[in-house]
Amino acid sequence: MTVPNALTIDVEEWFHVCGLPGEPAPLQGEERVGAAVERILGLLADGGSKATFFMLGCVAKQHPDLAPAIAAAGHEIASHGWSHRLVTGLSPAEFRDEIRRTGDLLERQTGRRPTGFRAPQWSLCRERTPWAFSILREEGYRYDASLSPLPFVGNRRGPRGPHAIDTTAGRLVEFPPLVTPTPFGNLPTGGGWGFRFFPENIIAATIRRLNRRGMPAVLFLHPREVDPAGPRLPLSPLRSFVAYGPRRSAEERLRSLLGRFEFTTLAHLVDVWDTV
Repeated sequence: MTVPNALTIDVEEWFHVCGLPGEPAPLQGEERVGAAVERILGLLADGGSKATFFMLGCVAKQHPDLAPAIAAAGHEIASHGWSHRLVTGLSPAEFRDEIRRTGDLLERQTGRRPTGFRAPQWSLCRERTPWAFSILREEGYRYDASLSPLPFVGNRRGPRGPHAIDTTAGRLVEFPPLVTPTPFGNLPTGGGWGFRFFPENIIAATIRRLNRRGMPAVLFLHPREVDPAGPRLPLSPLRSFVAYGPRRSAEERLRSLLGRFEFTTLAHLVDVWDTV
C-alpha cells in the first residue's frame, strides 16, 4: 500500500525572520509572497498533488485574495499564527489571541476555520510552553506541526513520526518534519535550507524508509525558496544562511519529488491514518 506524505508551505514574506527585535512589518512595494505562492500552486497542479499551507495572519490580511485562491485549488489552509513572533515569547493570553485572530480571518476569507497549526521557528516546546497544546485543542485544532527533532530548534531525541499529544482539553496529533538520522545526529533534510543543500537522493531515501515503516514524511517550504533572486535582510553570514539558504531555487527538486512520491494534506492524514 502506498503511504501518502505531506507537503507543507509556511506562507510568509521574505522578511519574516524570527528573533529580530520588534514585529516584522510589510515593506511597501517589496512584497513577493503572492508571486511565489502562485509558482508553488503551479507545481502542485502539474504534479496532481495537494498540500497544506500554514498561513500567517498578517500576510492573509495584507493579501486578502491569497488564502481564497489556495483553498479554491483544493489545498488545506492552516494557521501559522498572526505576527510571526516566537511562541516562547508570548504569554498564554497572547498566544490564544494570535491563533484566534488568525482563525477568524481565515474563516472569513475561505469559509472554513483552520484545524492545524505550526509555530514560527518550531517554537512550541513541551517544557517551556506546555500550556500551548491545551489552548490549541480548546480552540478547535486537531493537529500541530511545530515539534522538530533537531537540536537548537527542537528536541534532537524527539519522535520522528506522527504521534499523539494528550492535553487537558483532549488529544492532538503531532506531525514532525522530515529529518535524516545519521551517527552524528539528525540532518534537516525535510525543508528550509537543508532541502536545497543536501542531495535529493538522501531526501528520497529517507522518505522511502519512513514509508516502509508505514509512516508519512512531512516536507516544508517557504515561498522565498522558489524565489532565490529575491531580497534578503542584512544578517550575519551564518544567520542569513539559516534563514535563506543557498541562492538556489527549490522548484526543480520539488517538481522531481512530487513525481516520485504521493503527497496529500495533513488534514487528510488525520482523517484517514491511524497515527497512534
